Amino acid sequence: MLFYRTLAILTAIAVAIIWVAQYDAGYLFINYRDWQIETSLTFALIISTLLFSLFYLSIRTLSRTLKLPLYLARWQQRRRRERIRHATHQGLIALTEGRWKQAERFLGRYASGSEAPLLNYLGAARAAQKLGSSVRRDRYLAAAAKSMPDAELAVGLTQAEVQLSNQQTEQALATLRHLHSIAPKHEHVLYLLKKIYLQLKSWDDLVELLPALRQHKVFEVEALDELERKTHENRLLAAADRVDSLHQCWDTIPASLQKVPHFIYLYAARLKKLGAEAEVERVLRDALKLGWDPELVRLYGLISGEDLMIQLNQLESWLGEYGKHPELLLALGRLSIRNQLWGKAQGYLEASIGIEARAESFCELGKLLQNLEEFEKANECFYKGLELSVGGECIHAYDGTITHNPFAAHHPEPKEKVALSTTYPELDDYSEGAANSNASE
Repeated sequence: MLFYRTLAILTAIAVAIIWVAQYDAGYLFINYRDWQIETSLTFALIISTLLFSLFYLSIRTLSRTLKLPLYLARWQQRRRRERIRHATHQGLIALTEGRWKQAERFLGRYASGSEAPLLNYLGAARAAQKLGSSVRRDRYLAAAAKSMPDAELAVGLTQAEVQLSNQQTEQALATLRHLHSIAPKHEHVLYLLKKIYLQLKSWDDLVELLPALRQHKVFEVEALDELERKTHENRLLAAADRVDSLHQCWDTIPASLQKVPHFIYLYAARLKKLGAEAEVERVLRDALKLGWDPELVRLYGLISGEDLMIQLNQLESWLGEYGKHPELLLALGRLSIRNQLWGKAQGYLEASIGIEARAESFCELGKLLQNLEEFEKANECFYKGLELSVGGECIHAYDGTITHNPFAAHHPEPKEKVALSTTYPELDDYSEGAANSNASE
């Protein structure tokens, strides 16, 4: 560019001289010792210009010749950078397409000379992990950390991801916890921590992580709500087999979830398993006073509170408040049995079956009738309950070959009465006076 600019200037000067010379060529006389030069001014200017141009070109040529090794080195460096850039692009494309061998070869071989060696090393580490080489993977990760010490977070995230993909859960957790300590607000670190806590079923750690997930909006609100429900639900299911531990777990659950019937059911069921039925009765009573829930009512009928008659009266008050539901009538039947109100129990159970026939309702009624020594009716209830529990497949499996109630084929007098259940031992002592009790009711 400089050459063409100089040539243009000289041409302009030459044209100007020729234009001036048309009017007056001028006169130039030079006397130096024995030398005399006499010529026109125009010719002298032209000769001077040509001599200067030759001198300038000679100097430029000599300079370029001396600098030729430097120019050659620069050209080679430029070609090498272009080759490395092209290889990096090819490696990233291969990594995206899942061609792991080509990706590792392109990214790893030219990483040291790349403009962004960190990207090359991290990509090569991922490719090596996919090829199953943990040794090369760790070597690339170490080189990445060395190439850019300030990129500890990027290197750590890549290391955690490849560890997770290699099922190295404990190592990945240690890496992520370290990253969380240096970048507690980083969204991807929080995302990976949530993922690994779910894999490890570390519910307590998830509870501690949930506020950060909400604060930094790592997931949508609906997904976070679902994660919170799942976390606290599993904490309840995994609570220690002690009532005080279960109380502590329940106290850490958000108040909004403590009002959800499903969580109340889980809590009450765990308390029942631990034998705290009196507390279960209070929990369920308080919850059902706020609103109807069939599962809570069903569980209420399976427990024994401090006063069974008060418990039965409470159910009857809900019958007037919430109306006739099969779960409520079943619970009334069970509580009536516990209070030895046989006729009332039979009426409630038959009413529950009349609304919705269920296997457990037939089972309860069958056990009641069996202990009342009404064996034919009891066998019929057991038959219908079995049919409901298996969807009728057992009864109709042989194209109508079984056409009668197998339980009712014969029912000899048992040598001793069958207990209604371990929950109702009162009925084991039931005698023929039950018929009079039914009549009196």
